Amino acid sequence: MESFVKYSKTSPFPIENLPYGIFSTQTNPCPTIGVAIGDKIINLKAIKHLFTGPELKTNQHVFTESTLNSFMSLNRSAWIEARKTLQNLLSKNNKTLQESSYSSVFVNQEDAKMHLPVHIGDYTDFYSSVFHAINCGKMFRKNDAPLLKNWKYLPVGYHGRASSIVISGTPIHRPQGQVCVGENPDFGPSKFVDFELEMGFFVGGKPTKLGERISIEDAEEHIFGMVLVNDWSARDIQKWEYVPLGPFLAKNFGTTISPWIVTMEALEPFKTDNTEQDPVPFSYLHHNDHYNFDINLEVNIKAKNSSVSDLVCKTNYKYMYWTMKQQLAHHTVTGCNVNSGDMMASGTISGPEPNSYGSMLEISWNGEKPIILTNGETRKSIADGDEVIMKGYCQGDGFVVGFGTCTGVLLPHI
Repeated sequence: MESFVKYSKTSPFPIENLPYGIFSTQTNPCPTIGVAIGDKIINLKAIKHLFTGPELKTNQHVFTESTLNSFMSLNRSAWIEARKTLQNLLSKNNKTLQESSYSSVFVNQEDAKMHLPVHIGDYTDFYSSVFHAINCGKMFRKNDAPLLKNWKYLPVGYHGRASSIVISGTPIHRPQGQVCVGENPDFGPSKFVDFELEMGFFVGGKPTKLGERISIEDAEEHIFGMVLVNDWSARDIQKWEYVPLGPFLAKNFGTTISPWIVTMEALEPFKTDNTEQDPVPFSYLHHNDHYNFDINLEVNIKAKNSSVSDLVCKTNYKYMYWTMKQQLAHHTVTGCNVNSGDMMASGTISGPEPNSYGSMLEISWNGEKPIILTNGETRKSIADGDEVIMKGYCQGDGFVVGFGTCTGVLLPHI
């Protein structure tokens, strides 16, 4: 495909991508639905009347809202129709948007402020990378098997805090809480703040009712698209609190997401083999079709007093053990209802080698092996003033489907 919008072959936002986001500008401060192409954003509110297909002709209003929830609550055929319409309008041979009367529908990304793309009602974080789970088991259960017995039978997860999910670029304050390094606990700022390299998907389609479940066969109809996720963690707080009920304050102080939602249709060419699962999952979790994705991921840390950033992790989403379909089917097998805009994250994504570990907990092996940054400073966790920069992309034949960046600076505690 070729677009009349000019961009380089390394642009993360070619016509093959077309991710959705919410933006505003100084001249138009109202949050508006947009689609990224090259270094531009196309204002969908300004061209809503051009969506004239059978699914969207009577639903053009969804593009006038300040979040993507209503658009995402339509069925998958409407999402596919919107994508085909946009690709047609942005193609080199279609003159509609090339006319001078449409010049104002394009906004420079550098002039835009990005907002949370959806109203996130609920957030669930999974624990679905087998390499990450094994590493944690080796560190904290040295005399036992690294994986608990249930891990390969079900996608382990916990319900997170939706209110503290923030858009890329939002600073995060170092949390305070109880920690216990000796016999008795103490209260104070966390001394082991960590990043967790994750990816999240947004639930779409018609909301389900309490008591309904989403079958593994229907799960794809409810998966709209994906973002990068940094699920910040306070390891020392977590160590003291997580038994017997799991993460709480160690995880609720901030979760950062990238601003552009890359649709599953854009990711279709990058499907790859699912991880072989042994034992074979129960029937409600079993699917033979490929629903794993070849997404390159990396994490850089830029220290406060440094002019350069240091690459500390290079991994891939394909290392996931449990698929998004399995996560959604398991989440709802009880009859738990889900709504458009709910977010579900993968859990830390780690690969098999030390340079592919997706958290400082693993990279520094619980602080035993600090890393050395370019400026000579050492790190076993994130320091005040550090910026954590996550990137993700799929490499196509002559094009890139990218997620942009997911960034956040850690500030001192309040």
